[in-house]
Amino acid sequence: MIQGCSTFIHVGQIHIDSAPGAISTVLGSCVAVCLYDSNLGIGGMNHYLLPFWNGNGLQSPRFGNIAIPKLIETMMAKGSSSKTLQAKIFGGASMNISGSEAMMIGEKNILVAREILKEYRISIVAEDIGGQNGRKIQFDLERGKVLLKYAQRSDMMNGR
Repeated sequence: MIQGCSTFIHVGQIHIDSAPGAISTVLGSCVAVCLYDSNLGIGGMNHYLLPFWNGNGLQSPRFGNIAIPKLIETMMAKGSSSKTLQAKIFGGASMNISGSEAMMIGEKNILVAREILKEYRISIVAEDIGGQNGRKIQFDLERGKVLLKYAQRSDMMNGR
């Protein structure tokens, strides 16, 4: 992983930065969408917990259907377009949470990312999704690359 100037984001956060910065997070069933615009040298990442905001309470980027459009619109406000943006998707693991509905959260998080990116006509150029393991990711904005390390369940519980 890159040391130094990396911004760590938590659930419900969105961050956009430029080279030489980096953005990192840790994911279990949550999903992070990374957007990169090589023409402008900027990138952004979100980190959401659940696929859909149900209309109760405040709209929050803790929900994919809020976080993804907000990330896209913020990138576009900085000069990107759907033609210059590339997406990478990470996370959505099945973390063996009790209850059958909980088992589907990772899969639903992945599905909402794919659907919204398709609506905006943003191509997905890479993904590492599903499975049983959490992930630590770091988005290197200098190269537009995402470095990934699989996390053990104990790492996820300790926030490492």
